[in-house]
Amino acid sequence: MTEPQHGDGPHSPGPSLYPIGFAAGIACILVGLIISPKVVVPIGVVIAVVSGFFWARSATKEFRGESVGAIEPESGGPRESAAAPAVPADRGESAMAEPQTGERFPRSRFLEGATLGLGGVIGGLVTVPAIGFMIVPAFKGQGYPKVDLGPLENFTEGQWFVTKFFMHPDAGEVSHRTAYIRNNGALNGEPSFTIISNRCAHLGCPVQPNGPVQDNKTKDLEGKNGQRITMIPAIPAGGYGCPCHGGQYDVEGNRVAGPPVRALDRYEFAVVDGHLVLGKPYSVSHVKGEGKDALIYKYKLTGPGQHVDGWEQILYPLQPPH
Repeated sequence: MTEPQHGDGPHSPGPSLYPIGFAAGIACILVGLIISPKVVVPIGVVIAVVSGFFWARSATKEFRGESVGAIEPESGGPRESAAAPAVPADRGESAMAEPQTGERFPRSRFLEGATLGLGGVIGGLVTVPAIGFMIVPAFKGQGYPKVDLGPLENFTEGQWFVTKFFMHPDAGEVSHRTAYIRNNGALNGEPSFTIISNRCAHLGCPVQPNGPVQDNKTKDLEGKNGQRITMIPAIPAGGYGCPCHGGQYDVEGNRVAGPPVRALDRYEFAVVDGHLVLGKPYSVSHVKGEGKDALIYKYKLTGPGQHVDGWEQILYPLQPPH
């Protein structure tokens, strides 16, 4: 049984915007991993899936038996005289044999479909794990755990404490953190605390109190889930200083001298069952006032050395999700 001949006309598919849409969707996914995994990435996935579906559908029209449009004849070559009538294909010396119509799915179409299907499976096996390794970490294990720092009675009102704790006690020293904490008393009937990170806003070095630290009054406490807390009374009358590059901050963490570009970061907090519970950190441009009356200009957590307000912030790269 012979296969039908396709002739000499071009068989390349027509132009399509679906490949461009598919590429735009993949680019949207990669950018979304940096900007907003929970918002931008799903949009990129939808664009890539929809464009890929219609791209594959368009590429397999001929295999599925749909019309792919008229085929333009090739240009060039000798032209017959307009006066000479065309000779029917079934007449003359080079008459064309009648095509065989018994084969519903010619072998060429079967091979074409099998190749496309196998290529799709191989492409999925190669790309899906790679994309998964890029996307999943942005959603898994992100954020900051809540840290129980113990009863409020441990924090004497008006007293600063150099407080050391572990973000993940099971991870050990690698998750060690330090914060400067002061109990400001009640504000509108609720406890008020100032909790300042010791990470310098210049390059991340640990800042030190510019005042006496009472090591002889250190408290070592055992918290929940293996948490270990160390509290050392301090009097940062001169604020805080960075020993690495000379950055200086006042007692509320405002930058007063040196290379830092903003104030020290702070931590959110909550009071749960009479315990002080540390939340996630955030960046601060500056603080007006002091203690419970302070007005804090709060921003999303950013890396050391990065501006959080003003035109300078556009000069810094986007931060990956935390």
